[in-house]
Amino acid sequence: MNPSYVRLLSQTLPIVRERIAEATDASGREFDSVRLVAVTKAHSVDAVSAALDAGLADLGENRVEELEDKVAKLGRDLATWHMIGHLQSRKAKRASQLAHIIQSVDSTKLANRISKFSQEEGVTVRILTQVNTSGEVSKSGFDMASAVDDILCIAESPGIRVEGLMTMAPFGADKEKLTSTFRGLRKIHEKLRDQGDLVGPELSMGMTNDFEIAIREGSTMVRVGTALFGRRT
Repeated sequence: MNPSYVRLLSQTLPIVRERIAEATDASGREFDSVRLVAVTKAHSVDAVSAALDAGLADLGENRVEELEDKVAKLGRDLATWHMIGHLQSRKAKRASQLAHIIQSVDSTKLANRISKFSQEEGVTVRILTQVNTSGEVSKSGFDMASAVDDILCIAESPGIRVEGLMTMAPFGADKEKLTSTFRGLRKIHEKLRDQGDLVGPELSMGMTNDFEIAIREGSTMVRVGTALFGRRT
């Protein structure tokens, strides 16, 4: 293991956890109500090993190929692996085999491919559905106007368990825009939860630069990479 990652995490992880603690305290929430997903994408296997040694059990990867390489070297059962990047339908089967939860299900087409695989294999695949609450054309995800109906339809698909929702905030946006992006997801989630228990309680929103705002708006998962491992090469 590269000792530089161990040293780095010994410094950065307490800071990130303190930021989460301050944000949950300010929101009147428990620290344990927010799960920290350590985003190891574009970092080496040594970074993953250091994260596991530091007690980080949720790891986020952006590409199926990189996830496959790390799972092959470290094993699937040492962590909860999250697929957080855009996923092509043709890679849905492999992602479903590798990841414990796919956070970036951004279309009905992709959900149908996952459902087909899960029925063939006799398994249940855990997913989050991604909603484009920022309105950016560059962002993937279900449109806000149709998200409730689309996600309820997906939640009834065999072999899929929709554990909640995910969104991506605009990079470098101001506080007002970030708040509206995260609040928009929370409101959609509330509408879905009002329909029953087809959609689970998770809200994955917030990254290194904005997760305090996301926590204030109800995030249950924050996806943090740079604040833990430094900038990616």
